[in-house]
Amino acid sequence: MPSPPLVPENGPIDFDHLHRMTLGDDGLEREVLATFAGQAAELVVSLARLPPDAAMLAHKLKGSARAIGAIHVAAAAADLEIALRSGADPAEPRAMLNDAVGQACQAIRAILLRS
Repeated sequence: MPSPPLVPENGPIDFDHLHRMTLGDDGLEREVLATFAGQAAELVVSLARLPPDAAMLAHKLKGSARAIGAIHVAAAAADLEIALRSGADPAEPRAMLNDAVGQACQAIRAILLRS
């Protein structure tokens, strides 16, 4: 069986991955997406202040994003985590993360509105 692509071809969320992770349960998919969108928005706000635990917050967001197939969010969160842990300027990775989270949340809102 071939490995799935590292970057979703259909947008900011890899829905095939999400479907596998939720065992095809549409209700669970919607619940997971709503939870992720809320958590991601909160973490982006927290990361804007660059608290002392910012690297840990970026790591948390990376894991959550990977779990639902938000590959671009996961990659951007990983870049921010690396920048924070290495003492590099976090401005660019944080901007990339904000953009990735915005795109993912927009896609999630569109899904959740389709009832």
